[in-house]
Amino acid sequence: MEIRKVNIQDIEKLKEIGKLTFAETFSSENSEENMTEYLENGFSTEKLKTELTDENTVFYFAELSGNVIGYLKINVRESQTEIKVKNALEIEQIYVLKEFHGKKVGQILYDKALELAKEKNVENVWLGVWEENPRAIRFYKKMDLWHLTNTFSNLEMTNRPT
Repeated sequence: MEIRKVNIQDIEKLKEIGKLTFAETFSSENSEENMTEYLENGFSTEKLKTELTDENTVFYFAELSGNVIGYLKINVRESQTEIKVKNALEIEQIYVLKEFHGKKVGQILYDKALELAKEKNVENVWLGVWEENPRAIRFYKKMDLWHLTNTFSNLEMTNRPT
């Protein structure tokens, strides 16, 4: 497996893996109309282009045999989402295709985020996870993240990079 930084030429691959993994994760918890609307807006070419050109946001693909099987999205400084934490790195998204769950892909992407946190010399790493996503919550607790606060039906979790 290879982890590589996503660039603007990868926008269609990012859109595809984003929509697919989000739908796999959340379609059973949402109406078809809500999912369609979110997938179209949340992974629009315009939105992804803006994010890919933001110097405070970066995406990484997990690839196996040239195929994208997951991705990581991190934010720093003013590009952080729900909470703006000084000198921190937000893991906004770690998504992996369902068929690769349990195969350490999420762990490798998480480790990449911690590596980036060390490179950026941040004091904290944090993320938001939907409280109705027990699989993700178990994963993050296993990664030694702890519960910070609840906002907008998300659990905010944080960790100091070692």
